[in-house]
Amino acid sequence: MDKLIEECGIVAVAQNRGIEAAQKAFFGLNGLQHRGQQSAGLAICNDEDISCYKDMGFVSEVLDEKILNLLKGSMALGHVKYGPESESLQICAQPLVISYRNGSLAVAFNGALLNGKKLREDMEDNGAIFSTKTDCEVVTSLIAKNDKNNITEAVKTMMDKVKGGYAIGIMTGTAIIGVRDPMGIRPLALGKINDGFALASESCAFDMMEGEFIRDVRPGEILLIENNEITSIDIKSDTKSALCSFEYVYFARPDSTIDGLNVYNVREMAGKTLAVENPVKADIVVGVPDAGTPAAIGFSLGSGIPYRPGLIKNKYIGRTFIQPTQSQREIDVRIKLNPIKPMIEGKSVVLVDDSIVRGTTMRQIIASIRGVGAKEVHLRINSPPIRNSCYFGVNTPDINDFIANANTIDGIREELGADSLGFLSIEGLMQSLGGSSYCSGCFSGNYPIEV
Repeated sequence: MDKLIEECGIVAVAQNRGIEAAQKAFFGLNGLQHRGQQSAGLAICNDEDISCYKDMGFVSEVLDEKILNLLKGSMALGHVKYGPESESLQICAQPLVISYRNGSLAVAFNGALLNGKKLREDMEDNGAIFSTKTDCEVVTSLIAKNDKNNITEAVKTMMDKVKGGYAIGIMTGTAIIGVRDPMGIRPLALGKINDGFALASESCAFDMMEGEFIRDVRPGEILLIENNEITSIDIKSDTKSALCSFEYVYFARPDSTIDGLNVYNVREMAGKTLAVENPVKADIVVGVPDAGTPAAIGFSLGSGIPYRPGLIKNKYIGRTFIQPTQSQREIDVRIKLNPIKPMIEGKSVVLVDDSIVRGTTMRQIIASIRGVGAKEVHLRINSPPIRNSCYFGVNTPDINDFIANANTIDGIREELGADSLGFLSIEGLMQSLGGSSYCSGCFSGNYPIEV
């Protein structure tokens, strides 16, 4: 893995009429497939009865036509997941559905709890039984334990107890609930569909559902959707927000808008700033697809060097090519990304990517560009060096494997085989975001919550 990887995506649908909520949620989940390819699941509510189907695999693999035809109901809650190896099991797939004294409850979780282990141990000391090690199960247990016939009060109590970054979708027999952590670290949005409302981790999901984006769920807000009406409960709205800045760098789709900023526009603006901060003389600018493409276009606009699509990405490569050995991974890179020789041969190339973690993939990309005759390769990264772990729902490798922790900038350049190397500064990233109210912990080590 040579990228930080987002762990989850959530979609919830509440229709005013009909029983086709699963179909809508299916398209929304496909729009969020980039947020998790390990497992997929969909819970459906019909006449207050909740059923669920989930398994390991892509959305289209797990929720095929046969399964979707069985999932009939007016409300749906879906989830895609990428988790650590310890959670690569069907039992850890979401949504999590339980039966308790007030009926059935389905929960889909994106993020991570800093105190999840302690909360689990405390509940286990009081007789609670858990089937997994997931934070989703901790959250679900807290809600069920504190639901005294008022689900929103139970959710409030849960939020008072947990600490971390999260977005949560909840489905009861009569309502859909969306929750965002008080700092707004993980995203969640509200949308309108033809005959109801929807929640999703990114606004692009509403486009897939033929709906429209209304607004982002506010940090610390509980949104209750019941009887085709929305009730908003702000419990900690005075807290300074700290959305994950890496959502804009890499995680989110470029056609999404999060907290008022279009992701594509941010990446392009950051690319322009990158060109100003790290000028270079070259013939062409080439982006590493896909997240590096807007950054490369921005670098071209900021530098005046023409942009050329010099790398072709094979879009039909799936999990089959996630290989365990170094030699197999090197073959994997060549299959996924191939340089266009006539575009590159004899030219000085500025290669732009969104981020760099270990550097393994980038080293191979640079070698392949040199292999087709590039005269020079100048590497530019559209984010600051990644030096720290994420504690709020992102799967990160051991920080000892981060290339930026083992080398100086010149050492990184030499190890990767580039002629020059430049990163976007933290100040440049914040400038592209229009402010400083963002989590930049993976870059700076300064987290919005004590870890």
